Amino acid sequence: MAEVVYADASRVYPGAHQVRAVDRLDLTVPDGEFLVLVGPSGSGKSTALRMCAGLEDVDEGAIRIGEREVTDLPPKDRDIAMVFQSYALYPHMTVADNMAFALRLRKMGKEEISTKVKEAAAMLDLTKYLDRKPKALSGGQRQRVAMGRAIVREPSVFLMDEPLSNLDAKLRVETRANIAQLQQRLGTTTIYVTHDQVEAMTMGDRVAVLKDGVLQQCASPRELYDRPANVFVAGFIGSPAMNLGTHPVTEAGVTLSGLTVPVPRGRLGGLSEVTFGVRPEALDLVSDGGFELSVKLVEELGADAYVHGELADGEKMVVRVDGRNPPRLGDQVRVGLRDTEEVHLFHPETGLRIP
Repeated sequence: MAEVVYADASRVYPGAHQVRAVDRLDLTVPDGEFLVLVGPSGSGKSTALRMCAGLEDVDEGAIRIGEREVTDLPPKDRDIAMVFQSYALYPHMTVADNMAFALRLRKMGKEEISTKVKEAAAMLDLTKYLDRKPKALSGGQRQRVAMGRAIVREPSVFLMDEPLSNLDAKLRVETRANIAQLQQRLGTTTIYVTHDQVEAMTMGDRVAVLKDGVLQQCASPRELYDRPANVFVAGFIGSPAMNLGTHPVTEAGVTLSGLTVPVPRGRLGGLSEVTFGVRPEALDLVSDGGFELSVKLVEELGADAYVHGELADGEKMVVRVDGRNPPRLGDQVRVGLRDTEEVHLFHPETGLRIP
């Protein structure tokens, strides 16, 4: 096990217009932590992972694993094990042989290999499949074999690049729980890449949010949700996303479609308008007061329903309501805030959080 440090590490693709796929990434992953890198497509998360693995060059800065700088070391000398989106199993080999392959390359003894493979198979509930070939396994079982192949190597760091994206929704939920439990049991430093922010929030000790190669915020899932550092993080973390819109500031506070939300003027530093954010669950349907919302779509999810609507100025807003008696398409409803403490404010130009 080992700490991983990105010290202002950059990956720059040359050309007529240089592309900074990862831009001065400064990030420390403590020994034993499960860190998730998350962001939209093209945010640089997979590139950052591959830089740590030695599969992408580090053009600026450095990467350290444990006490060693590994910036210029080949992948085989970094003491890492990588689990990819594709299972990358050898189709002509059994499960046991696939898991043992890297150990055989190390010239490890047969008995020691057998012991390590059996231990990993028991951990992953693969014992009864050891004699089967990959084509006889389900997608989830194949991914567990890929995990087993990484585990038997006993690396200092696990690197996982969207390992669940090929699985169906139900299996993805089950497998992500298994991976999280396994990592806690092994205590191996793990960097996990995903574009799925629900996956990130449910698995990571901390989550690092990337956009255009730049780290936006790295914090616990709870802190990211409760105190996003900027508008991008606020809109990216949470499902459905936070409602965000730019609204005028008056002496009494922030005006939102006829509703004034009290905010001390001193907090706003003389701004004439502010980006106002509120999560769907912080809103309620009310009989009077609040602001009016025209219902454009209702998503019924059983216990809850999400009402998608428009304010008078055309701004879109989502409200979480009781799923047993939601409004109907075309209704005009009134919406109020549960608590003004649930409001998030951001600078309209920089997008940074206003404390």
